[in-house]
Amino acid sequence: MTNPELVRLARDGDRDAFDLLMTAVIDHLYRIARLILRDFDSAEDAVQEALVHCWRDLPTLRDPDRFDAWLNRLLLHSVTDEARNRRRSGANIRILQIEPSQPDGAGALADRDELARVFNRLSLEHRTIVVLHHYLGLTVDEAATTIGIPIGTAKSRLHYATEALRAALEADARSGSVGKVLA
Repeated sequence: MTNPELVRLARDGDRDAFDLLMTAVIDHLYRIARLILRDFDSAEDAVQEALVHCWRDLPTLRDPDRFDAWLNRLLLHSVTDEARNRRRSGANIRILQIEPSQPDGAGALADRDELARVFNRLSLEHRTIVVLHHYLGLTVDEAATTIGIPIGTAKSRLHYATEALRAALEADARSGSVGKVLA
């Protein structure tokens, strides 16, 4: 939660107050963008774009108590734009980072990798609602308001995203067991 007094000061052009606000929320914004976009560089670009819009549009914010929701909405618009730009740009080349192995975490790591694989198959809209609801802990109504969609649409997206995740995990489990039998 941000301090409404800092928001008021930043809204009136106080750069130090704005810096304090952004220091308090930058990690949160980056985590959301990274979870949705699944790419570090794209997440950084989306957060930077959201911060630029925040500084530029902050004087138009009427209710400082709604700053957090307003900033999340700016971030989601930037994430959507970044995803759209990434699709247009063609090849997506990433440098792989080698992570040290964990002695007893092989099962958890395999589960995390499998979940990440199926999560990446979801559309941007489905990833967004899953992150807002399950990671940020927003209710479906709050997530719908944040995204700017009707509540029924949010419920539908969450339902279909959950079903898609479940189906993909089950399909991977079936194909994995078939592969083990054939090997």
